[in-house]
Amino acid sequence: MILVDTSVWIDYFNGKESSLTDILDKALIDGLVSIGDLILLEILQGIKTEREYNKTRTALALLEQYEMFGHNMVEKCAENFRFLRKKGITIRKTNDVIIATFCIENNLPLLFSDRDFIPFVDHLGLIPASLKT
Repeated sequence: MILVDTSVWIDYFNGKESSLTDILDKALIDGLVSIGDLILLEILQGIKTEREYNKTRTALALLEQYEMFGHNMVEKCAENFRFLRKKGITIRKTNDVIIATFCIENNLPLLFSDRDFIPFVDHLGLIPASLKT
């Protein structure tokens, strides 16, 4: 099972072909894709038309879904952010800290194209799904 970040979903829905969208396509066929509530929110809030919104919401509802943030994740996310900041690395988006930390805590590979996840791979043990295929 892998979690797929919004960055890859956007390319996938826009028909952009890349090694990452190829991995996503294969993982979807194999039934190995999951989605987090935060990622689902990011995807759905970016859709402009009602028709595409309903189509996307229905399709993504078929995936295994995770609640990514709660009281037990607050301190873990803060600790990861602070750990990286002490190394001189500032993560630009809190959502990325939550997504990466959730994956680390659940030993769940993440498929991503956003460079903010690289420090989590390099320093905190995030498993990149692009290397798992």
